[in-house]
Amino acid sequence: MKINVINTGKFKLDGGAMFGVVPKTIWSKTNPADENNMCSWAMRCLLIESEDRKILIDTGIGNKQSEKFFQYFYLHGDENLIESLKTHNIHPDDITHVFFTHLHFDHCGGAIKKKESKNDQDDILELVFKNAFHLTNEQHWDLANNPNKRERASFLKENFNLIAIQEKLQFINEGELFPNIQVRFFHGHTTAQMLPFISINNKTLVFMADLLPSIGHIPLPYVMGYDTQPLITLQEKKIFLEEAAHKNYILFLEHDYDYECCTVKKTEKGIRLNKYGKLEDFLF
Repeated sequence: MKINVINTGKFKLDGGAMFGVVPKTIWSKTNPADENNMCSWAMRCLLIESEDRKILIDTGIGNKQSEKFFQYFYLHGDENLIESLKTHNIHPDDITHVFFTHLHFDHCGGAIKKKESKNDQDDILELVFKNAFHLTNEQHWDLANNPNKRERASFLKENFNLIAIQEKLQFINEGELFPNIQVRFFHGHTTAQMLPFISINNKTLVFMADLLPSIGHIPLPYVMGYDTQPLITLQEKKIFLEEAAHKNYILFLEHDYDYECCTVKKTEKGIRLNKYGKLEDFLF
């Protein structure tokens, strides 16, 4: 098995929204805000090459939305999905599976793009990964297509409708997805968010998505205002982080601006950060 980090760029979100009830004087120590109270976050994806499969976990925000849409999120940085894949000699047509942790726009937007056209006004869309099955689960798919008012702005149907139309949608369940890849569902951030647990080099790597966006979110009360059921997040985090500390999981951080991975440890004050750095520092 071969694993590589795929960087798709950075964006900004309101610091208060990212840390919920935690005061700015505390969270700003790990995530300093700009003059507009916005903090910078990564949109970091993962590429797994195993046997004849090339699996991409999440796809970032993409670039097909309107200029007005992107003004809200202050996209910055030189990285993008396609160029990051290219650095690993991967063409979009090589991808066999796209695994969506969930269908919020910053996790799935890169899977569909505007079709290249001489007429810049054309809004014809096409799949970026034409040969890939796109993996979600039935419960989350139903929510994305019939969103509650709280999540409606996060589920943009142009990010995933075409997948079903072109019959590239595949529902999966909890349990073994492929050899050395297990899937578990978490419900606090959004209904049936899927986290992959990847066994490699006698270690377990967990893609954390929005259960743990950054190292700044490790203490239990640090729950995002975006979470639809924060008390469930609190319970899920408690159970997971105790397990992660006990089993020494490597936690892959999709949104941490500086660090790709970390481990956690049990202390008298609860579960706290242990080591942090690049993915390769933990795997090899």
